Amino acid sequence: MLRTDTTLSLFDAEPAPEVAATSREAVLALLPAWADAGWLRRLDAALPAFLAELDAAASPELLLAAALLSQMEGRGHTCLPLQDLCGDPNALLGWPLAGAQALAELWLAMPAAPAGWQQALQGSAVLRSVDAGEADAGQPLVLAAGRLYLRRYWDHERRVAAQVLDRARRAQPIDEAAAREWLDALFDAPKPGTVDWQRLACAIALRGGFSVITGGPGTGKTYTAARLLALLFAVDPAPERLRIALAAPTGKAAARLKQSLDSALQGLAERLAPKLDLTLLAGRIGAARTLHALLGARPDSRQFRHHAGQPLDVDVLIVDEASMVHLEMMASLLDALPPQARLILLGDKDQLASVEAGAVLADLCEGAEQGGYSEQTARYAQAVASISLPEEYLAQASPPALLAQHTVMLRESRRFGGPIGQLALAVHVGDGARAQQLLRDEGPQGRAAPNPPRVGVKETWDAPAFPCEHGPLWGLETATQADVLRLALHGRPGAPASYQAYLSRLALRPASGDVDAHGAWARDVLLQFERFRLLCAVREGPWGAAGLNRAVQQALAEAGWLQVRGEWFIGRPVMVTRNDSALGVFNGDIGIVLPAAGDGGNLRAWFLDGPRLRSVAVTRLSQVESAFAMTVHKSQGSEFEHTALVLPEQAGLLLSRELVYTGITRAREAFSLLAPRPGLMTQAASLPTRRASGLLDRLRTT
Repeated sequence: MLRTDTTLSLFDAEPAPEVAATSREAVLALLPAWADAGWLRRLDAALPAFLAELDAAASPELLLAAALLSQMEGRGHTCLPLQDLCGDPNALLGWPLAGAQALAELWLAMPAAPAGWQQALQGSAVLRSVDAGEADAGQPLVLAAGRLYLRRYWDHERRVAAQVLDRARRAQPIDEAAAREWLDALFDAPKPGTVDWQRLACAIALRGGFSVITGGPGTGKTYTAARLLALLFAVDPAPERLRIALAAPTGKAAARLKQSLDSALQGLAERLAPKLDLTLLAGRIGAARTLHALLGARPDSRQFRHHAGQPLDVDVLIVDEASMVHLEMMASLLDALPPQARLILLGDKDQLASVEAGAVLADLCEGAEQGGYSEQTARYAQAVASISLPEEYLAQASPPALLAQHTVMLRESRRFGGPIGQLALAVHVGDGARAQQLLRDEGPQGRAAPNPPRVGVKETWDAPAFPCEHGPLWGLETATQADVLRLALHGRPGAPASYQAYLSRLALRPASGDVDAHGAWARDVLLQFERFRLLCAVREGPWGAAGLNRAVQQALAEAGWLQVRGEWFIGRPVMVTRNDSALGVFNGDIGIVLPAAGDGGNLRAWFLDGPRLRSVAVTRLSQVESAFAMTVHKSQGSEFEHTALVLPEQAGLLLSRELVYTGITRAREAFSLLAPRPGLMTQAASLPTRRASGLLDRLRTT
């Protein structure tokens, strides 16, 4: 029997209170108690209560499943497979010991097989069973293919799959001889016996209305996209009419996309002249925007200005960092895209999925390593790209998967061939032992000198920083918060980039009144800050982003590096947490608080969009937080000369392979790992993220 009068903390090992959990009343009493214990969110317990008001006959199984579905949605899942409700549900939920015991006891009264759950769920007025052929009457829950959905996610999934497949089937007319000629101009001749995946990606994207170019850091996704744009200009009979849009989930990623494409196109212009005036054509490509800005986000609404009834005015849309695009956003984007427009997605399928529900890019790229190309695609690759696809990349199944014919994985990293790339690869394949060995070989355990003695936070800022020889990798698995602070200020041998660089620039403020000099100073401060970043697996706690932000700020103030006066002070790094198109700031933008030019009193937050410097009065910014440390999720789309990843002692299922891989691949030249106890890296490498979704099955069968 389970009780209802619980006041247990999250990590309390006592059993949950008793109630008879065989009735709907008992479940409705139990769920708020679980929320009090911290195992469910308040929202998770409120949904079943709402459903019970709509349907007085709703079964206890349905109410319980709805609560767990809500919690799953909060963790990024789009549905709850009934199969996962059988056996040990805590393998899916990862609750602490007391929660696991409560679940195990309750599950003795629950169905033991998916068929039993399906029978218990069907027949309610709040659930539509697609499997049973029930009509759509606006029910808030949907049961389809053995998965329980919140209605909106079932609808998003259905729309995304239908539109992706429709666009993939829509062939674009191609002059193969002309395409081959331009590919020869854009790329060096393929080496015999090798596959130029970048060249192949351009050829594949040319022939369809939908394509995906995926690959890890340094594999040349934007390099390839630049050549694809040049190819589209070259083969179009009226290239000046092409309307091209660039977008990314965050402002930072959008700025990087535009900057990278502009640089690549500038280099291509000389290569293609005088056959194609690429400079003139590239000049018509507007600034890259966030997806929210592209679609026309409306304040306090999930609706956009652009939709199926008012589509985007675009012929080609390139979206970078597509792994960050959640299911709802992808549905809105596809709705707003004109039927004849091309959509090209760029991204690393192995990075963390979006914060919100869905893992769209991972589902779209399922099996990309194997290729899975049809005989028709192989013939096309030979005829247009002069590429002979090896047998290992040809489809083994019949018929070949449609999406595989529109997906190319770039496989050669030009940036991550050294230790950082080796570490990222080891984590990606789940080889925790290899990852640990790399850190030992490159870090202090593999070098001559020991770590410096532990010191208090205040003394940290005057202490020498890890005085031993290290390479680009370094790890400390018995770290304290003082170690994190020391690394943040001083860096380390082999990785000197740290916050000391930007802090030292603050004192070099030019004389008031010189606007140009002030702008150059502000730009330099921002660039120096972007060289280093503390990344965290979680937000809360002493090892989380919020806790480390407070610790770094306090320590810098005590050491005299910052003069903290209230919320706003010179040198405070801030991250925007909510889009505000009126101010021109978007979720994920990073800025530094500095004085206005020629005015020592007014403070402004200064931001860089590529080469462009802009500022906003701090009095107008309400949705920001300090950015000495940020979560790995928030760092996607960014790169830093030196990245320090901080792992928490307790993170549960949040500490995943994809999280550590993403953290490692934010580093350009040096990566540091700090953890409070040994084994966390190995633990993370063994836990791949698997988000429950029906999108992949729809893409395979629709």
